[in-house]
Amino acid sequence: MVRTVVAGLDGSPESRAAAEWAAREAKLLGLPLKIVQVWEPVPAHLAQAPLLGTETHQHWSERIPRETAEGLRLRHPGVEVTTAQLHGTPAEALTKAAEDAELIVLGSRGMSGIGGFMVGSVGLSVVAHTARPVVLVRAGEQAADEHVADPAGIPSAATPYRPVLLGLDAAHPDDAVLEFAFEAAARRGTGLRVLYGWNLPPYYVYGLTADAELHDEIAGQHAVELARALRPWREKYPAVEVTEQVPSGSPGVRLVDAAQEASLVVIGRRVRRSPFGAHIGPVAHAVLHHSTAPVAVVAHD
Repeated sequence: MVRTVVAGLDGSPESRAAAEWAAREAKLLGLPLKIVQVWEPVPAHLAQAPLLGTETHQHWSERIPRETAEGLRLRHPGVEVTTAQLHGTPAEALTKAAEDAELIVLGSRGMSGIGGFMVGSVGLSVVAHTARPVVLVRAGEQAADEHVADPAGIPSAATPYRPVLLGLDAAHPDDAVLEFAFEAAARRGTGLRVLYGWNLPPYYVYGLTADAELHDEIAGQHAVELARALRPWREKYPAVEVTEQVPSGSPGVRLVDAAQEASLVVIGRRVRRSPFGAHIGPVAHAVLHHSTAPVAVVAHD
């Protein structure tokens, strides 16, 4: 069975931006795009209202994905676009839809004009409970945002892609996360910037200012660890230029800062078997809420 790129749509600006991103990614992947919208039954006490009744609600629920799909076909010729209407609660329906997807793309509301996400409960739930990669796209995301500016400094989608940014725990590298990041960079014909942020153990902190060599020694150890984790992937993807960085400090903060120059941020999420709660980890939480670039969360054991 051919996998598809799935985009969740509810008519909001952030979901429309996600659908556009999903169409561009589907073209890069050579896969069809499915636009899905979750239809929740209108509560009984509202069903009789003339402007909020079941028929009116269903009309808009069908019209939004249909018109969105028509626009995507015009703007992205060659991409097969289909629509589907799902029933149930959004988080559960979208998580189910992700099972047969190559990846699922959802929108996140921008917290400000500068950047940042406000990830809703639906997005967090899908991220936490699906085994497939989930991409979160902020409202206002444009294709030109993923590319370097032209020689005149003007944003353009015709210039090369910005690098893909991978946040990696080199002490526990996972093949699924690494493969997703290298493939994303290869598709875009761009480089891969790998960042391994780390914090000093508490018992080192007090002696750090007096012994700068200690910091350099620990950083060197982490650099060796990162190089070792990336070596087989460099060999597998020789055309992808890889930049390795091991800055000290909060990994989440370092990734958010680096995301300003990235076309896509890739992070991992360790699978937890508990069905309750949105377990995504502190680094993923920080990146999802504050990254200015789209964020791909890849689940791994």
